[in-house]
Formats: sequence, structure tokens, C-alpha cells
Amino acid sequence: MTEQNFKSMRNAMVESQLRTSDVNDPRVVTAMASVPREAFLPVEQQALAYIDRPVKLSEGRWLNPPLSTGRLLTAAEVAPDDTALVIGAATGYSAALLSQLAASVVAVEEDEALLPRAKAVLAGYGNVRLVPGALHQGARKYAPYSLILIDGAVEEISPVIIKQLAEGGRLAAAIVDKGVTRLSLGRKSGEAFGITSFADCESVILPGFSKPGGFIF
Repeated sequence: MTEQNFKSMRNAMVESQLRTSDVNDPRVVTAMASVPREAFLPVEQQALAYIDRPVKLSEGRWLNPPLSTGRLLTAAEVAPDDTALVIGAATGYSAALLSQLAASVVAVEEDEALLPRAKAVLAGYGNVRLVPGALHQGARKYAPYSLILIDGAVEEISPVIIKQLAEGGRLAAAIVDKGVTRLSLGRKSGEAFGITSFADCESVILPGFSKPGGFIF
């Protein structure tokens, strides 16, 4: 694959997957049309960079489909002065996109197999800080954040994460509901946090966010 091939595939992704499916924020579209998604994949997977399905990164971890990422970023209405946190940075793709949209980005990843590529690629994005750590803990050291993006699907969002939101801050994530992943946007107001689903969309499952099992007789 050549750079021109990837550029053509990236343009096709924008036109056929994003513009036709409510990814209509011009800044999001521009970012997804310019950030080379293939750079965040293992070499043997780069030819699959722009398909409309998850792409495997390591055992148990996958890159979200472009539509899931694009719709979450669109719903989040990222502002140029936002301080953003990415939970589940993986190899850094969503953090790189947010670097084009927000003032600063903290990206948390716990999978040691993914960190070397994330570190290497994100070195070219000066406003991104990559932080190794447990996903479900977020990154309290650099909080509060005006925007938190959970880059994957979770069963629940813990109070630990919500506390890292600034007043009025937004949180974008896919929520697993009875086996269906629903793209959702939440907002913090005082001590309250409310979240609303706006679309069903395939998203990869993130580890560490399962609901505790109920008591069974």
C-alpha cells in the first residue's frame, strides 16, 4: 500500500461512512480526513484501516469503527479550548483526532502491548500527553476535564470517572445495554450527572467497566 492508496481510502471513508451517517461537524470531518488511521495499526493490519468494522490491535483490544468515533466526536461538540481526556487510548488514534480539535489531550492506556506504538505515533502530536494507567481510574492527576471520551463500549461509568469532569463537562461513550452498544452523551451539573443515548452503533468493548454481578441463589 502506498501513501496515495491510503489517502484515497481515507477520502472514501469520509464520503461513504461519515458524511452519510450524521458525522456533520466540519472540524471532525477535517480531522478524520487528515489523520492517517493506518499509522495507528500494526503493519499487517494497515490495509484494513478504513473498513467500517473494528480492527484488531492486540489480544482483547480492537480499534473502534470510524463511524463510532466520528459520531461520538460530533455529539461532543469539541471546542478549541477544551481540555480532553481519552480513556482507552489504545494506539492513539482518537487522541490524535482530538489533538486537532481541543486545546490539550490526556490519553490513558493500560495495555502494555499497545503503549509503544501509541508513544511513537503520538510523539508527533504536541498537545497530547500519553499516560499509562488503569482505564477505569481515568487520570485524576490532570483533572478536571471539560470533555471525556471513552473510546469504546462500557457497561457503566464509575463515579471515579465522573468526578474528573469539570462543571458543565461532557462525557461521550458507548454504553452496553442488553447486548446493544448505544452511543451516548452525558453532562455534569453540580453533583449531578445525566447521560442520554442518541444512536445504536457497533463499538468495541473496553475492559474494566463491567457491572458487578448480582447475587444468585
